[in-house]
Parts: sequence; C-alpha cells; structure tokens
Amino acid sequence: MNNDLLALQYKNMGLDDETIGFGFEVRHSLKERFAQIDAMAEVNQLKVLHAMQKHQVSEACLLGTTGYGYNDLGRDTLEAVYADIFKAEDALVRPQITCGTHALALALMSNLRPGDELLSPVGKPYDTLEEVIGIRDKGNGHSSGSLKEYGITYRQVDLSPDGAFDFDGIRDAINERTHMVTIQRSKGYQTRPTLSVERIGELIRFIRGIKPEVVILVDNCYGEFVEAIEPTEVGADLVAGSLIKNPGGGLCPIGGYLVGKKECVENAAYRLTSPGLGKEVGASLGILPAFYQGLFLAPTVTASALKTSIFAANLYEKLGYFVLPNATEPRYDIIQAITLNTPEALCAFCEAVQAAAPVDSHVTPEPWDMPGYDDQVIMAAGAFVSGSSIELSADGPLKPPYNVYFQGGLTWPHGAYGMLKTVQYLKDRGIIKL
Repeated sequence: MNNDLLALQYKNMGLDDETIGFGFEVRHSLKERFAQIDAMAEVNQLKVLHAMQKHQVSEACLLGTTGYGYNDLGRDTLEAVYADIFKAEDALVRPQITCGTHALALALMSNLRPGDELLSPVGKPYDTLEEVIGIRDKGNGHSSGSLKEYGITYRQVDLSPDGAFDFDGIRDAINERTHMVTIQRSKGYQTRPTLSVERIGELIRFIRGIKPEVVILVDNCYGEFVEAIEPTEVGADLVAGSLIKNPGGGLCPIGGYLVGKKECVENAAYRLTSPGLGKEVGASLGILPAFYQGLFLAPTVTASALKTSIFAANLYEKLGYFVLPNATEPRYDIIQAITLNTPEALCAFCEAVQAAAPVDSHVTPEPWDMPGYDDQVIMAAGAFVSGSSIELSADGPLKPPYNVYFQGGLTWPHGAYGMLKTVQYLKDRGIIKL
C-alpha cells in the first residue's frame, strides 16, 4: 500500500494528519488478523461456488417469472443452492419475505400452535420481535396478531452476567408445553457476547437431552459466512435471516430466507402464501440476478465488514472506550458495539458514518421514533439499498450508556475511511483527544 497516496486522498476527504497517522498505526497491527479473515472468506466463497455448480445454475435461472410464479426454475434452483450451502433439507428464499423480522415471525407463527410455549434460553430477543411475541404492546394493551394473541405463551432464561448459559434455569423452564426454542446468535441492542456456532451447538445438544422433539430456531442475522459452518450443521431445525444483510452481498434489494428441516420450511411456506400452495407460488419478478450474484459475493463482502468491525474495535479501545467484542476477541458476527457514554458522542458517530456514505452523505441523521423500538433511535444508513446493514451503517437507542451498534462495509477501503471519519468527528467536537 502506498501510504502517501492514501494519506493524500484521506486529506482531500476531511481527515487530518493526526487521525490518518492513528489509523495507519492501528491497521498495520492487524495484518495477520486480516489474513485469517481472507482465508475464511476463500473457504466460504468456494463453498458457495460449489453449490452453484452442483445445482447447475444457468442463464435460464436468471430470467424470473411473473404472475403466480409456477415452475420458476431460478427461484427453485436458488433455494436448492441455499439448502446445500447450509447443509439443510430445504430452503425458502423469497423477495416476498420483507426483512429479517418478517422471516423470524414467519418461522415462529408457522411452527407454533395455540397452547404451545416458546422459550428463549439466551435472554430477551431483538427489539422488533417483542411485538411479534407479545411481550410489548403499542400502549393499547395488545399487539395485533402477536403470538400471545393466539394463545402461545413465552418464557425466557437470561444469560449470566458473563454471557454463560444458565443450564439449570433452562432445564427448569422446559416443560410439556415447550414446543419451540428460539436462539438469537447476534447481540442485538445488548452488550452480551455473540454466540459462536460451536456454542449454539452446545446449547442445542443440552436442550435435545431434555426434550428431543422440540423445534429449535436460530436467528442467524449478521452471522452468515463469518464462520466455516452454519447453525443447521449443529442441530438447528430452522435458521432465518435477511438478504439485506450478509447473504445478499449488498446487491439484494429486499428479501429473507429460511433453511432447515423440510417440514418446518414447508410450514413457513404455507404461512407465507397459502395452505395448499406453499412454495409452488411466488413470482421472482426479475430479481433473481441480484439474489444469485449477491450470494456469490457474500463471503468476500462479509469479510470486508468483519475487517471494518475489528478496525473500529482497535481504534476505540485505544481511545479508552468499552467495545464489544474487544479488540482481540474472535468474531461470530459483523456487529460492533461501542459504549460512547453521552448522547453527543452517539449522535456525532452516526453523523460521521452518514457523512462517509456513498449515498445521502450530505444529510444529517436525527433521532426518531422508529417502528418496532421502545426508545428513540438514531440511524446512519447512506446505502444503495434502503436500510441495508451489510452496507456501512450505524445506529443506537438514545438511552444510557449510549451504545452505538454498527455493521457492514461492502468494501474494506470504505469501511476503514468510515471509521476514521467517526474519529475525526469526535475529535473535532472535543469529545476525544488523540
């Protein structure tokens, strides 16, 4: 790398010598770590390529359908590719699944029945699932269409303060009504560790030892292609995620996926469309080239996002901030949390990420009442796909301790610049000193 040329370009884009020097020092220390990430990306890239070749992806698969979508070759082949990559029996990969929350709601509502109980053994789920489950309403005493409204109860067992599983509490919580267990891989708006696939497997084996027939769902958002294996390979019955996160590679404009046991996926398909129709309908509407190419690029795009998160953790740990994961911990998703301590620092960080974006860099994000969240949230997302969190984005609720959660970065050069831009903004406002 020619540091002089890069420094000159950084200066043209608003960074001063002190911030640039700080960035060079940190990135130099990460060469070996980044080489390991590149090696993992290569393994996952070949895994995706092999699945595409095995299922004979052809030019005809990119054409798509309209109307009912009967006999959509591209859609059906794509789902076979996903099932192969995840070592699963079946897959549902559709633009009609609007987001990650929708994919999870679909998995829950299609595989639970009145009288069943849902258990979360890893504490409170992500904020947007609270209304799906029925543990938070809109102030009118109910959340329309929630699991609770359909007579499905919910129980959770919190993780211990150090992030360990409470095995005794989980054993006590499982009962004759426990039909489904939901495991959130990533941290969400929490400061607990993200779960590795290995730890998820440990938890699944423990639960199976108590109640073998229970259905186990894993929320895989932000975790795809970070490791060499996925939760379906350690016993999960159903895994769900969003295509505007890791597996979409930054190209998918919408969509979600479910992979897992055939019966569970079929149940979800019947809920998405209609009983009797299931996976047979659902036109792809010309979107398949982005779905295929996004999946093909996903391992290397995920690697860029990982590098960005690790770079940020090292920058902000050196500045004295609490970061999770810390600068040296292994990574199991692309999310980085930084405790910024003040609303001013949180807003400045998000403003800097927005200013570093390729789209809408000229606008200033402000806190707002975002649907599905209990507190005001500030969100920076100057993205090609609205809300895409495989693109460099940051957000956080305006409440103590003012954690910012950021993720993404389609390319490492953009991610590196974005993180240095945040340092520059905080420095210029007197919040930090280098």
